[in-house]
Amino acid sequence: MTLWLTRIVLDARSRESRRDLAGAIGMHRRIMSLFPSDAGPDPRARFGVLFRTEDTPTGPNLLIQSTHKPDTNLLPDGYGTVLTRPLDALIDAIRPGLTVRYRCVASPVRKPGTTTRALYNLPPVVPLTGAAADEWWLRQADQGGLKPLTHHSHPLDAVRGERRPTDAPPQRIRHARTQFDGTAAIIDPDLLRAAILNGIGRGKAYGCGLLSIAPARQPQ
Repeated sequence: MTLWLTRIVLDARSRESRRDLAGAIGMHRRIMSLFPSDAGPDPRARFGVLFRTEDTPTGPNLLIQSTHKPDTNLLPDGYGTVLTRPLDALIDAIRPGLTVRYRCVASPVRKPGTTTRALYNLPPVVPLTGAAADEWWLRQADQGGLKPLTHHSHPLDAVRGERRPTDAPPQRIRHARTQFDGTAAIIDPDLLRAAILNGIGRGKAYGCGLLSIAPARQPQ
């Protein structure tokens, strides 16, 4: 199985790309339109699709990771500049003790138990910020085969939207987001490969959970 990474440098002159950037639901639909439509009830999971948007000096970039190569010819004319490449060499290079740089935009949450929810009148899912989000990330990294050596986090705007399922009332979508960056040592290659392939946390259909790694630069 080949894992693919597609980077799209979005063109600010494109009305379609600006519209997709403005809403999580629209971006999800745009991305899934690049994959076969006959993939069953959960095509995102079937094709291992994860994505995130990043602000760069050249403007917004869209990163899409998938186990099926997307058909970017289906993008609207002028949508952006596209580069797709396999990640096989990166995945094959994962080994214990290797130091890597990482980035993950995730939705840190806590799910309090029934008694705690009733006692403090809490919702089923509580978004985490600040030190609580950092603690969440360190646990996720450990479960994903990484030992963070450095880490930095900063909150991002929450993704919001409204899903309209067939034969069901509209559903409000909201995922608080935090970006985590840093360096880490690989402690379990199998766990790390699974975390890269499957993503981390909630909101994977809406731009959360994609874990990216790259070899750390060695000091001169």
